[in-house]
Amino acid sequence: MNPLTLNHYLLASGLLFSLGFAGVMLRRNIITIFMCLELMLNAANLSLVAFSRFHVGADGLPNYNAQVLVFFIITVAAAEVAVGLAIIVALYRARQTTHVEDIQSLKF
Repeated sequence: MNPLTLNHYLLASGLLFSLGFAGVMLRRNIITIFMCLELMLNAANLSLVAFSRFHVGADGLPNYNAQVLVFFIITVAAAEVAVGLAIIVALYRARQTTHVEDIQSLKF
């Protein structure tokens, strides 16, 4: 018997997503914004896994289709981290700052 329900997981996912969204909107450091974007992505993954776990089919087994989708999302997120950090490092080398308001154009 599992005391945690779908509502508990969705509440945790919503709180994580809200925290990430607030970080994206309020922070000025590119690296912090990037981490908050990843937090939002992980919150969406948590809700997908929760829906997958609690959606029981006619045979009594959970539907694992959303969990397979989560593996693809994690793979894309890993590639996003590699490309995003490379862009952040390039911007830092060119501008010597990671603050968003100091970067007004994408031209080096």
